[in-house]
Amino acid sequence: MSNILSQSEIEALLNSLTDEEGKGDASGPTAGASSSDPNKVFANLDNLVNVAGTGSKSAVAYELYDFRRPDKFSKDQLRTMQMLHETFARVAATGLSAYLRSPVSIDLISLEQVPYEEYLRSINTSVFTVMSLPPLSGQAVLELEFQLIFTMVDRLLGGPGRSIHRTNLSDIEKPLVRQMIERMFSALKTAWEGIVILNPGIETMETSAQFVQISPPNDIVVTILFEVKIGNSRGAMSICVPYLVLKPITAKLSAQKWFVNNSRKNAGISRKLLAYHTRQAPIDCAVELGKAKISMRDMLELKVGDVVSLDQKKDEDLIMRIQKNPKFTVSPSHRGKQMIFTVTDTIENL
Repeated sequence: MSNILSQSEIEALLNSLTDEEGKGDASGPTAGASSSDPNKVFANLDNLVNVAGTGSKSAVAYELYDFRRPDKFSKDQLRTMQMLHETFARVAATGLSAYLRSPVSIDLISLEQVPYEEYLRSINTSVFTVMSLPPLSGQAVLELEFQLIFTMVDRLLGGPGRSIHRTNLSDIEKPLVRQMIERMFSALKTAWEGIVILNPGIETMETSAQFVQISPPNDIVVTILFEVKIGNSRGAMSICVPYLVLKPITAKLSAQKWFVNNSRKNAGISRKLLAYHTRQAPIDCAVELGKAKISMRDMLELKVGDVVSLDQKKDEDLIMRIQKNPKFTVSPSHRGKQMIFTVTDTIENL
């Protein structure tokens, strides 16, 4: 039961104090002094509070709340975003390893929601890539330390992956950095496709945090910090996404809803993707005109104009092989100067 006094209990407390003062005046100054003793009055107040609270003080449960840093995302939503960016880290590491021809490891360190100005204060000298995330409105930031950037550039240009102590990019280095970031965008799109189909694009690239204003200073943003290892070098990378950018899809960031939607959609999407890629896959198709057995000596002595007799009769169908496997029987004919084949039957593989 709550220890807060009701209006009737407060009136009863005041009446009891008035009655005690009246009795004290009637019995003499000594009694009046004792009844007006502050310690005694507070003791009576505590007793009344205890009575109102059924004689026992219960601990009040509370939680500290910082109004300067309001929480916009629930713990469930933060866990979902953590799983998404763990997937991003794995896919991006695989893509960069092949691109840089060097082992790359990306580990997610932390995911927090903080004011935007606090995020900028935590960044040292880095390359800031301001990116758009259609169909979401607004902008986000992909940040990489200069040490990490120059290690990647050195690998791309054939070096061992040494870092350079500079805080700017040359005209030759900028296109190389853009190519690496676009590969990371591909990994980001893959990681988020279970929630929303993103199409990240580079808006601008800056080397100073003061020129990166994607959100008001006091607005809440989600910051995802990664550690990137390339060979023996390591550096930091982070992604910053304002709350207002993710607000339209916050309902989809529930882990339970995410898994349910994936289980329902994956079957149909996977079937369509499999059918599409199967139709686009190139295969080898060859028609076997016949066979002949000749000696090695005869083969070495073959020259232009020689005739080799095959075991195939002219009125018999030929065999069409798909990926070296016999699949169809075909009938040859001519169309102008071209030879064409008409499929007559299928061959069952034994």
